Amino acid sequence: MKLENIIRALAGTLVLVSLALAHYVDPNWIWLAVFVGFNLLQSAFTGFCPAEMLLKKLGFGKGGGSCCGG
Repeated sequence: MKLENIIRALAGTLVLVSLALAHYVDPNWIWLAVFVGFNLLQSAFTGFCPAEMLLKKLGFGKGGGSCCGG
């Protein structure tokens, strides 16, 4: 799986988990979705993607194809 696909899956999962936690546990979990959305937006403009850096350190992304420009 390409790094781009992994990052998209991670972001989508975090948003959905955040929404579920905000609905069932505590409304403050919505801030996780805000954080993920902000990081996606800023990475589109700056090319800096913290998730990409973390996944590369964990050994993912050997196939290339970064969505965050790197």
